[in-house]
Amino acid sequence: MFRAFVGLVRKEFIQVWRDRNMLRLIFAIPILQLLILGYAVNTDVEQLATDVYDFDQTRMSREFIRSFEPGDYFVTEPQLTAEEQPLWNLDERFRTGSAELALVIPEDFSEELNQGKNVTIGLIADGTDANAARAGLGYSSLIVRRFSEQVTGFSQPIELRHKFLYNPELESVYYMVPGIVATLLTMVTVMLTSMAIVREREMGTLEQLTVTPISSTALLLGKISTFGLLGMIEMVIALAVGIFWFGIPFVGSPILLFLLSALYLLTTLGMGMFFSTVTSTQQQAMFLAWFFSVFAILTSGFFTPISNMPHWLQHFTLLNPMRYFMEVVRGIMMKGAGPADLLPQIVGMAAYGAVIFGLSALRFRKRTA
Repeated sequence: MFRAFVGLVRKEFIQVWRDRNMLRLIFAIPILQLLILGYAVNTDVEQLATDVYDFDQTRMSREFIRSFEPGDYFVTEPQLTAEEQPLWNLDERFRTGSAELALVIPEDFSEELNQGKNVTIGLIADGTDANAARAGLGYSSLIVRRFSEQVTGFSQPIELRHKFLYNPELESVYYMVPGIVATLLTMVTVMLTSMAIVREREMGTLEQLTVTPISSTALLLGKISTFGLLGMIEMVIALAVGIFWFGIPFVGSPILLFLLSALYLLTTLGMGMFFSTVTSTQQQAMFLAWFFSVFAILTSGFFTPISNMPHWLQHFTLLNPMRYFMEVVRGIMMKGAGPADLLPQIVGMAAYGAVIFGLSALRFRKRTA
């Protein structure tokens, strides 16, 4: 019995060693993920894009702004004025993701301080990411207290009055549930498409379909339409649970969300088809789809804001289609973003979807020809 056991183990190792695709899946891809994701998963809140509205325009107000520059917590350049970017347009800055915080300095800032009077500074934060908003408020409060002590010798003359947009209570679930919706649509469609097509090939039914009068285009669309519909149903269920159970606000257009979700499906279905053409077994397809999903999730801004990642990795995340869809879902649900606000994300999803779906369709036709 022991010899039989050893023989079976030896046989399995030989089979794995001979399967070059499996070796790459087992060793190369996990190591690559470890190297990349080790930098991507960073829970520290840094590099907060901060608009500065200096209505005082004095030496003291400029010194106050410079007190936010040391460290990597705030990015305050370029500084804005009321003429360059009206304060009432701040909502658009938040919807497009151009800013996460706004610091408002009143016009009588230096005069009131010189007279020993209390001054109120305004801090407006995008509350979509509750963790980043809390951290931004904490960092700002500390900087304001230190500046007040240095200038006046007291810790109270400067009062920081804050306001959180889109998520006034800073509920973390408001940030996580829209991200889960994007994650579910990605994982379900990629895994179902890749594994189902490979399963058809393993069973021999795919070859049977190719000898029927059905064209390759009709065959391709028929195979993937089902998985796209299942993904949309999954998304509807997730949205319903988020809205009615968790109380997540939905302030945007549901029609726009579903239209852009359909656009995003070009990418996920195309990715699933691509995996089915480069693998020969369901096991390989599952590994490849799983590794892609993990990479896509962790570099999409689901857990960690992209601004916290190293600069080289931030550029690398532009190749992640889920990054764009994550911003679309959160922007529509929580901020009421429209097509103009989401134009970069729409262009990114359209370009990525056209390339990967077109390439996958060509490979699929060659495999079934």
